[in-house]
Amino acid sequence: MGMFLNSKAPCEAYKKITQAPYFVDKSLLLADLAPSFGSINCYCCITRPRRFGKTVAANMIGAFFGKTGKSNHIFDRLAVSKQDIYKTHRNKYNVISIDFSKAPKGCSSYAQYIQRIENGILKDLQNAYTDCGINTDDSPWDALQSIYEQTEHTFLFLLDEWDAIFHMPFISAENQKEYLLFLKWLLKDQPYVEFAYMTGVLPIAKYSSGSELNMFVEYDMVTSEKFSGYFGFSDEEVDDLYRRYCKNSGLWQQKMSRHRQIDTQTETEQKATLPKITRQELRDWYDGYYTAAGIRLYNPRSVILALTDNQLRNYWTSSGPYDELFYYIRHNIEDVREDLILMVSGERVSAEIGQFAAVSMEIHSREQIYSAMVVYGLLTYESGKIMIPNKELMDKFNELLLTKEHRRKIELLELS
Repeated sequence: MGMFLNSKAPCEAYKKITQAPYFVDKSLLLADLAPSFGSINCYCCITRPRRFGKTVAANMIGAFFGKTGKSNHIFDRLAVSKQDIYKTHRNKYNVISIDFSKAPKGCSSYAQYIQRIENGILKDLQNAYTDCGINTDDSPWDALQSIYEQTEHTFLFLLDEWDAIFHMPFISAENQKEYLLFLKWLLKDQPYVEFAYMTGVLPIAKYSSGSELNMFVEYDMVTSEKFSGYFGFSDEEVDDLYRRYCKNSGLWQQKMSRHRQIDTQTETEQKATLPKITRQELRDWYDGYYTAAGIRLYNPRSVILALTDNQLRNYWTSSGPYDELFYYIRHNIEDVREDLILMVSGERVSAEIGQFAAVSMEIHSREQIYSAMVVYGLLTYESGKIMIPNKELMDKFNELLLTKEHRRKIELLELS
């Protein structure tokens, strides 16, 4: 067991998720991934907006496949337990987990950032394979190759938030290229790779047709139907969560009635726990994202927090740095002003959406702006049109775009 190799962290994190009152079982993803193990198609990259369940899925993969001890106490009651892979694949693999959003204390350079990962992997391999002659001066890929040659052991890689580095202030354009080379040398055409599962918000950056990471098959929300049902919540899943929400409120009230004399204070407490959210309000606030298959999805983080807190409010856009995208919109208001007026009023707007590369943070044109906003989840896309998905996002647009200053700009532009 180590910080990167066969870490206990994914298993513990996923166990906590399964014990939560509004847990949704997405474990059949495991059965869909397993057939790719050890094949030429063993490289999978899932890109979705923030808080759409990517890290939960990555932890689930580590908990199920990793050699961190038996995990049947977590998975016996889940859907995957009825699948053929349940006994043949559970807890059978060496897993190397890397969360690229983490950095060492006081990190101010790419060298410090990547050394934490390289040195950490080497240390874990030295501890686990004491007889394989791993040196501290080795590269991780040379050490893994040496272990494979001596033991024929393969490894499953979980790479969470692969694109986090592109938002770190100390990372230069040259550092970005070095980072992509690091991923290439670690993973591409390596015999020790049993499977590589990578997540992020941004699609893989492509420098040329010979991209460093072109071995990955990318699955995004806009163009890829496969895996669509495993990220975000469907109508049926939210129906089930809402039933639990109503039941939980009812059980609490029964308990209070049985064990307490109902005085003024108790009545106030009971009123506070009555279901304040209707099923339609959940739909209005958090639904509206479209998959490539045309399925509507809810923002999972927002639904869970709304039911947990018994309150509708903006949970999602407050959880990440979106101002940079609105910065570009403000400086290109002339290109998008008419579209924004339509979308804020609930209309759909025709647009061509392309791949927004991680290295293309300078966005200027109408198409670039909208492509980026779809990738980040600020807009959704279906059948050639973009739209604001729901009330949660509509409020954010009103807050950041339709301030008094920008209303004046729009009015002036309309008069010109």
